[in-house]
Amino acid sequence: MIRWGILGGGNIARRFARSMEDISGSRITAVSCRSREKAEDFAGRYGIERAFGAHESLLEDKEVDAIYLALPHGLHCLWAVRALEAGKAVLCEKPAAMSEEEMRLIAGTARECGVLFMEAMKTRFIPAYREVRRRIGEGAIGEVVSVETSLCNAMPFDSARPTYHTDPSQGGALLDVGIYCACYLEDFLQGEPVLKDLKAEFRGGVDFYADAELAFSSGKGRLTCAFDRAEPRRAIITGTRGKILVEDLHRPREFTVFTGAGEEKVLIPYEVDDFYGEIVHFADCLEEGRKESPVMPLDASIRCARILDRIREGF
Repeated sequence: MIRWGILGGGNIARRFARSMEDISGSRITAVSCRSREKAEDFAGRYGIERAFGAHESLLEDKEVDAIYLALPHGLHCLWAVRALEAGKAVLCEKPAAMSEEEMRLIAGTARECGVLFMEAMKTRFIPAYREVRRRIGEGAIGEVVSVETSLCNAMPFDSARPTYHTDPSQGGALLDVGIYCACYLEDFLQGEPVLKDLKAEFRGGVDFYADAELAFSSGKGRLTCAFDRAEPRRAIITGTRGKILVEDLHRPREFTVFTGAGEEKVLIPYEVDDFYGEIVHFADCLEEGRKESPVMPLDASIRCARILDRIREGF
């Protein structure tokens, strides 16, 4: 039985807790929040035994094997490092770090401590994405030469209730949703990212829109993300013999393959929900004694952070 502790009690932590109800061999034993009152409320909702008003207290808990790190982006590196140094395996919400430098610190700590760390890039563990990856690996569309990604949402922000999304020190569309796009570029294009063109729009020092074109040694990449507009959320992976269109790219359930043989639409439902696959995979890695995931390894997280860094350098 893997005993989990959750750092943070926001919306993403609640989704994680609900998903855990369908996972065998794991249970949440503790939660920590900014206040004990908030932690106790969260614990009461999900039947969690212990609630802490300080994250340090949770890391000292001997009855916790693994941490789900659900704090705001700017706190990921600090608490990931502290958790790893405390010997806790860490499943960290995306983006795992604010920069490549921070991600390298996390990776170095994980390797030095010999403790499992994985960025919670749920997309890579969703059945439809796994099938896309399998087909591309088997040459269904030939060699990949272009990856275009778009994840644009019209976010209903309330100025009276600010969140970390619009905090200039840790917010912005690129970090929050652009990371999903970067995950596709990282997975299907080889070589170092070079920024070729960039359009961006800001509000109060925060990027609300970015449209970046990048060059890799194996092909072209495009990353479009936004907080202020609703556009098709998709990835188009083009190869020398066809292309694959992935709908709802960060949590896909369908994709269409276009080749000379025609058009094939594929529908693949979730296994329970869009969190299930990543949690089960992480738990399997922990039980098998792995120090990093073969699906979302440390170097993949470093490279995703590097892609975002290259884009931010153009801001």
